Amino acid sequence: MDAAFDIVVVGAGMVGATIACGLARSGLKVAIVDPAAPPPYVESEAPHIRVSAISFASEQVLRHVGAWAHIETKRICPYRRLAVNEMPVEKGLASLLPNISTWAKTEFDAQSIGKTHLGHIIENDVIQGGLHEAMKTCDQLSVFCPDTLVDMNLAGEQKNLKLLTQGNITASLVIGADGAQSKVRETADIGQYREQYAQQAFVCTVAYRGAQEDITWQSFTSHGPMAFLPLADSGHEHFASLVWYDLPDQTKKLCELDAPALLKTLQRCYPPNLPPLERIVDRARFPLYKSHALRYVKPGIALAGDAAHTINPLAGQGVNLGFMDAAALIETLAQAAMTGKNIASLKVLTQYERSRRFENQAMMSLMDAFYYGFSNDRLPLRILRNAGLGLANHSGFVKDKVMQYAIGAKGKLPKLAKPV
Repeated sequence: MDAAFDIVVVGAGMVGATIACGLARSGLKVAIVDPAAPPPYVESEAPHIRVSAISFASEQVLRHVGAWAHIETKRICPYRRLAVNEMPVEKGLASLLPNISTWAKTEFDAQSIGKTHLGHIIENDVIQGGLHEAMKTCDQLSVFCPDTLVDMNLAGEQKNLKLLTQGNITASLVIGADGAQSKVRETADIGQYREQYAQQAFVCTVAYRGAQEDITWQSFTSHGPMAFLPLADSGHEHFASLVWYDLPDQTKKLCELDAPALLKTLQRCYPPNLPPLERIVDRARFPLYKSHALRYVKPGIALAGDAAHTINPLAGQGVNLGFMDAAALIETLAQAAMTGKNIASLKVLTQYERSRRFENQAMMSLMDAFYYGFSNDRLPLRILRNAGLGLANHSGFVKDKVMQYAIGAKGKLPKLAKPV
């Protein structure tokens, strides 16, 4: 088959599927390509291990593109509070300081800004599945998923893509939303800055006793944060995702522990506010990188999400930045098409890049500042951190404003990220 489209989106993950839904709903003829479809949703399953903290702003984007109605009926867990603190240390000069961990913390509460929740913790497969359900309702969207992209020619005004099953497709604009190892970015010869962090992330899905939690928290240690993310209930069990930053040798040891030993280790090493754990569901460890493409666009080419940037997952902002990319790109291209402009032109695409590059870089720098500022036991820094956390928690109006901007309830946002 030979078929022509206005736009081809490469990558049908969370960001790519959002872009495809939004652009198809704006009247453009769109195709989306990915070698793998999301797994089928099974109500009785325990939560899958890859999860994301979806901000209030990202929720609005998913609502606007028609996916939220398919997501909210499945396993999602709203979090109404968010807390940050630092664990006391047992060695060195810092151990001589008074234990003020109960005071030196910051907790945000949705009620204080008139919201029912700050965000949701949702499995990536649930989000992607909801988007794929929404794609089925888009008349202007052709979904080639699963299908394998075997060749791309991105030179010239018409871009040519060869699919293993469906043959050749063409478009004036190709959007790379195909992840950190983006083939679109590579084929378009767009360079990137890339750096690997010393730590890795050990991630473990657990079942716990007690009531379902409505708070997500991070406790900082010298080896990195230890985080608790509440997940949706399944059956009669409560679940959470635990994230433990540490050096590769330590994360390897955690992965190799048998289930009873791992349960004991988690219960012993995590802060005392960790609820009693009952069983290990799944575990994995992941290397941590940050990267930034030297450009987001070329004539007829645009990058979004992890294809354009990856970030320290410290505060779970990576996918939210990707959703903001999607919203900005949809808005830019839909407006250009409506006014008769060439959507593949560098002039149009540069508007998208300008709207997102600085915002993404600022968030990357902020996350690095937190990461390097907290992941050590230097006494002067520890005193400043503890004082800062305690003072921030008692700052009232200022804390509420910071929270509103952090979740995307305020600030400079694409239109799709704002409530209807």
